[in-house]
Amino acid sequence: SSCNFSTIGIQINKMNYLKNKKILLIITGGIAAYKSLELIRLLKNNGSEIKTVLTKSGKEFVTTLSITSLTQNKVYEELFDSNSEAEMDHITLSRWCDVILVAPATANSISKFSYGNAEDLASTLVLASDKKVILVPAMNVRMWMHQATQENISKLLNYGYLCVGPEIGEMACGEYGEGKMSEPTKIIEFLNNFFSELEKISKKKLKAIVTSGPTKEYIDPVRYISNNSSGKQGYEIAKSLLKKGVETTLITGPTNLSDPKNLKLIKIQTAEEMYEETKKNLPADIAVCAAAVGDFKISKFQKTKIKKQDKINLELEKNKDILNYLSTHNSLRPKLVIGFAAETNNIIENAEAKISKKYCDWIIANDVSKSKIGFDSDFNEVAIIYKDKNIKNELISKRKKSEIAEEITKRILENFNT
Repeated sequence: SSCNFSTIGIQINKMNYLKNKKILLIITGGIAAYKSLELIRLLKNNGSEIKTVLTKSGKEFVTTLSITSLTQNKVYEELFDSNSEAEMDHITLSRWCDVILVAPATANSISKFSYGNAEDLASTLVLASDKKVILVPAMNVRMWMHQATQENISKLLNYGYLCVGPEIGEMACGEYGEGKMSEPTKIIEFLNNFFSELEKISKKKLKAIVTSGPTKEYIDPVRYISNNSSGKQGYEIAKSLLKKGVETTLITGPTNLSDPKNLKLIKIQTAEEMYEETKKNLPADIAVCAAAVGDFKISKFQKTKIKKQDKINLELEKNKDILNYLSTHNSLRPKLVIGFAAETNNIIENAEAKISKKYCDWIIANDVSKSKIGFDSDFNEVAIIYKDKNIKNELISKRKKSEIAEEITKRILENFNT
């Protein structure tokens, strides 16, 4: 039950990908904290810039002076430091860095992170961060194997945290087993590989279009047909792709969500507008059609407000099919076209029928009849249906939409690594 699997397949890269990288190192209170000094030295040797947060219990094992002399930077300790909190360290530090490295990560710090606690600078910073967090666990074997720790680490891995170690070996307490902190050289190897993968994606210069939210099909100037899509899943996928180095355009219908930073955002109202904007943003390598596009529009839009009547007949006509257009226009077809199927029954059967009909590569299906995972929820549960029958369909169990987005992004990028 180690989270050591995160390090499987890492090869020693001859190239140094750590040069000029900004590493925010959090040192928590475990006997293994002494290894963090060697880690800082190795990071500096590789050309990284390091800022350090030292927790209250971490100060029992290493001194501020020893860290400062190695990093040549101030050590951050208190959440409410009158000298610097005017700068809001927990925000500025998390925005400054390329990655957050918690080494050692004690059972207590892992527990705090998993529950979203914000009681000191380290936990507040992790909670406020938009960067990848890498944990290096270090604790007694019984603490590591305890169900509570295993559940906490599992939760964090599901949130997208990464984990180096722990190793099996003799511990400071004299016991032997899993829980020993990975050696600084192994951590350096992991980080080098992490940045190498990011650079590979960046060099591929992948471009993605993500559609999101509902559309509004106007009947008259004040009335329209729409649906309850919140746009949350599409927004999270766009943010996740961008974070991985993919140039991403988000084309969204009306939502109540705040605009994501650094993302090319195009706001539309109708399905026709979404169709036109999608066409304008081709060519792209990836298209993720997460929007709940209105299937129908009003045949004849009334230019003035329709007065109240006992009965009214509305004639509807079919909207242009964005997913079908993307899948069938060969010269501009993205290499990977992903559709969404919001279903209320026979989820898999309907999704499999849709993949054949629309000619897309994947369909991501979910059950919108369940309020806890449907429209407007922060959670989702999806099935991924693949056109290629050599690939087995997958179920991603109920979790936050941001975590679902991480899982989808991971599979998208794996698709481009083959």
